[in-house]
Amino acid sequence: MAGITPSQTVGPYFAYGLTPAGKFAWSDLIINNLLTPGVAGERIRIEGRVTDADGKPINDALLEIWQADAEGRYASADSAARSNAAFKGFGRAGTDGDGNFSFDTIKPGAVAGPAGDKQAPHILVAYFSRGLLTHLYTRIYFADEKANDGDPVLKLVPAERRHTLIAKREIRGKLPVYRFDIVLSGDDETVFFDV
Repeated sequence: MAGITPSQTVGPYFAYGLTPAGKFAWSDLIINNLLTPGVAGERIRIEGRVTDADGKPINDALLEIWQADAEGRYASADSAARSNAAFKGFGRAGTDGDGNFSFDTIKPGAVAGPAGDKQAPHILVAYFSRGLLTHLYTRIYFADEKANDGDPVLKLVPAERRHTLIAKREIRGKLPVYRFDIVLSGDDETVFFDV
């Protein structure tokens, strides 16, 4: 009699499948600078920290982001004619020993929603780490966007939880910085979407 197959968590990651150049170096996996030469739009940095319910850092998480360009267009196979054709809108970042991550990118434009109405500028986030059988999805919205009030997806989130999706703007150094922390559980848990 064989017994029950043991459960499996996400990871360890098979580097060949995660690295676009097919290399095995961790640096090839982590592409957190989305700024391409000549990219149009406001250059920004997103910084954050991933913590558990006790406020302890998660030091081995992987975050993937996907976003539109400054004109609200996503990269696709047929988008070579776009003015921002070099901007792919996809990046990955791992957390460091203190749970910190960052992305250098541009602030996205508004995109069309499912009903054709405009969504507030946002960045899609997929979160992977040990202990998860499936990855989590969330969004980063920007505190200085008036369009947040009319965003159809943000309206689905209870008002008292929306702040967990809003990145706050700070001015430090060369790039405006938006602070976006991810809390995996507890009282201030980040809103994750069931997709």
